[in-house]
Amino acid sequence: MLRGMTEGEPDRPLRALFINGTLKPSPALSHTEGLMQVSRAVLESGGVEVDTIRAVDHELAPGVHPDMTEHGAARDDWPALWDRVLDADILVLGTPIWLGEPSSVIRRVIERLYAMSGLTNEKGQYVYYGKVAGTIVTGNEDGVKHSAMSLLYALQHLGFVIPPQADAGWIGEAGPGPSYLDPGSGGPENDFTQRNVTFLSWNLIHLATMLRAAGGVPAHGNRRSAWDAGQRVGHPNPEYR
Repeated sequence: MLRGMTEGEPDRPLRALFINGTLKPSPALSHTEGLMQVSRAVLESGGVEVDTIRAVDHELAPGVHPDMTEHGAARDDWPALWDRVLDADILVLGTPIWLGEPSSVIRRVIERLYAMSGLTNEKGQYVYYGKVAGTIVTGNEDGVKHSAMSLLYALQHLGFVIPPQADAGWIGEAGPGPSYLDPGSGGPENDFTQRNVTFLSWNLIHLATMLRAAGGVPAHGNRRSAWDAGQRVGHPNPEYR
């Protein structure tokens, strides 16, 4: 069992973690990071402490176990990053679009988040219960909504709570063209994009604040240990096995 992210710390500021799924190692310019910086500024204006990881800068071994060096990988940086994920009340995944899909890097992050999803918090709930999540997508081809749909589905399935309008993105004209931070792209001035990333950011803050005030998601009816012990709260067939 792992500690929760807010238990015993009710007065500390909310914490947010941005994970950028760009294919470009630091310090190369990341257009996804450019739009994520807008969200970061909004969160910081709301008193949120913000941390950022560029996933491609780390060796995240493929697999769905907490430490892939125990399963044949020569190196795995995920265990060293895990505490930063666990400490976050808010998680924002950023990705560029490639062939209409999220990047391979952010898919690897999803796999590693999945690796930890069987762990539990103090209440016996899965470890991501009580955390909120959203996504930011950039590109110069179609795929913003499709990529957001894929990432947000995965995040809620793992246990994150998704606020209203939890995605924001920017694309230029379909096909080759300027990316978000390129001169003349229009991205930083685009009202639709800037409105959505602002709404996303505030909705993350609002929902994280509400969950903290409520002590997280109630544990009634959603604890694996209780189910395994035979509790069938509200199930129409309590003798179900």
